Amino acid sequence: MDNVDMFQPQGKKRRLQDHNTENINVAAVNNKSMSLQRSRLPQLSLRRIQMPAAVASTNPAGAVKKAGCSTVPPSSSRGRLTQSTPGKAKKTRVAAVAKDAAPSTAAQGVPQSVKYAPSAAVAKRRPAWDVKGKLEDTQKLLSECAGKLQVAELQRKRLQESADVLGIGLSHAASRVKELEDKLRTAECQLQSRESELGQLRHDNTALQTVLPLREAQISSLTTEVKELSATLEDTKSTLVYTQQQLDQKAACADEQQKLIGSLEEQLQHMEQALTNTEQERRRLHNDVQELKGNIRVICRVRPLLDGERHNDMMHIQFLPSDEKVITLTKEQESHTGNNQKEVVKHNFSFDHVLQPVAKQEKVFEDISQLVQSALDGYNVCIFAYGQTGSGKTYTMEGPDELTCDAKGMIPRAVDQIFVTARRLETMGWMYKFTASFLEIYNETIRDLLVTKSQKAVVYEIKQRGNQSRPEQLYVTNLKYVTVGTVEEVNKLIATAKSNRSVAKTAINHKSSRSHSVFQLQIDGSNTAKGLTCRSTLCLVDLAGSERLDKSCSTGERLREAQAINTSLSWLGLVIQSLSNKEAHIPYRNSKLTLLLQNSLGGNSKTLMFVNVSPLEEDFHESLNTLRFASQVNECNIGTAQMNRKRVL
Repeated sequence: MDNVDMFQPQGKKRRLQDHNTENINVAAVNNKSMSLQRSRLPQLSLRRIQMPAAVASTNPAGAVKKAGCSTVPPSSSRGRLTQSTPGKAKKTRVAAVAKDAAPSTAAQGVPQSVKYAPSAAVAKRRPAWDVKGKLEDTQKLLSECAGKLQVAELQRKRLQESADVLGIGLSHAASRVKELEDKLRTAECQLQSRESELGQLRHDNTALQTVLPLREAQISSLTTEVKELSATLEDTKSTLVYTQQQLDQKAACADEQQKLIGSLEEQLQHMEQALTNTEQERRRLHNDVQELKGNIRVICRVRPLLDGERHNDMMHIQFLPSDEKVITLTKEQESHTGNNQKEVVKHNFSFDHVLQPVAKQEKVFEDISQLVQSALDGYNVCIFAYGQTGSGKTYTMEGPDELTCDAKGMIPRAVDQIFVTARRLETMGWMYKFTASFLEIYNETIRDLLVTKSQKAVVYEIKQRGNQSRPEQLYVTNLKYVTVGTVEEVNKLIATAKSNRSVAKTAINHKSSRSHSVFQLQIDGSNTAKGLTCRSTLCLVDLAGSERLDKSCSTGERLREAQAINTSLSWLGLVIQSLSNKEAHIPYRNSKLTLLLQNSLGGNSKTLMFVNVSPLEEDFHESLNTLRFASQVNECNIGTAQMNRKRVL
């Protein structure tokens, strides 16, 4: 071949080189398109599907070699192509190869619609210089491999569909097996229960077989007894005739008794009417007695010494054994005559009742129980405690934290009496409805003590029902009013309010109340038979204690609290003084406390004030100021309270 190429003309050699180069470029493009086509085909998973034997055993390199093509890279064969002479490609045996490949394809279940390209391995060997023919054979071989790959992909899809169908059937079978297992377990449980019941029935049967002879003996004895009763029945029938005769006589007596009962019922109605009249008379006399005592009454209470105060004495406080209405404070001071002798200055005060330190809570409540009764009769009643911090106001009104029967304060005792008396009055036709509320005035701001977490956006304002000339009742907007029916419900509200009240530690008191607390119980009564209704309010107030700032050492928030407390108590004193002086204008609106107590101090109400006094000599000046303020209250005259009762037509 080399010798032949040497003798060819130079132009003919150039044309051969250009023709071979063009063939090589076309083959490269075809190979690139085939590679792109194969890259787009889905890749098979070797674990799931295996290619058919005919496809898997086909070696493209071997097929090319059998076809007579060289595996030499294009770069090395290019030089040889330029030296080879062009020739016509020999015809391939495509038909023979297609005829041989058809049986194997049908045997493997390949669809008849898929046509395989003739195998290049059985093609006639091409000359070494026929590179174009070899490339065509290679392309045909690659097309054949692509067809086999498509067949394998179709088989993989069919196997995947079969696997999906089998998976669905397997899941249904598993659920069915689980359902059958559950039914089997249920059946086994039922079988065990039936076996246990059968054993129990067998045991009961054995017991009944044992009892059967006894029952037969009893039946025999009962048969004998029936015969005896039959004989007795005959005797009873004869007795019945005699009894019927007596019954007729008794019926005649019953008619006479019925007439007597009618007359007694008439007497009972007259007695009930007399009882109602007596109850009304009792209420009138009770109100007269309360008015004689004064619509504003003051009770002084001196608290006992605490455990840490036993070293102190109470020589500066004196009580008169013969008069329980007088208390005297004594103080030694230098004489004004100029000598070095000291003189004793006495300050005498007289109130409705003076309670010594030994007085128990029950004794204290005896003095206010009549006022609590007036609340049920239709009168507004207000009871409040006044005094310096640490003088026992909260203990008097609410009692200790751990309530006992003896240590209960005035609020729980008043509630007990209200409900007990209301149940007694139900026998006279009175029905009552009670509504409770609990608030505090802290730094001239009203807080609802029955709300655990107060809402800052809520504004509480004191309003009046009725007109200015005749205010009927004060109420607070947005305040929580709770309808109560038992003492236990009220006690829960009191406990909630006590836990929410503002308290703090000061130099005078380790648990000082920093606000005025107000408990109100609205009472609505009705007597349908008499056509009467009544409405009243029982107001129980625990005022915050007054304190001297230099003694309490209050700073910061405690200082602002003390200033607000002292200011409100000062306005309370000015209101009392204005009422005593019969002034035309009473400054109720200068403080939230005086505005809330407006009807209690100068309106239609019966008022009682507890003035609490500390027994310590170091609190002499505070006790003296407290008693002086209480004397002003005791001298105040607010007029006669009116009953809030009307007749319903």
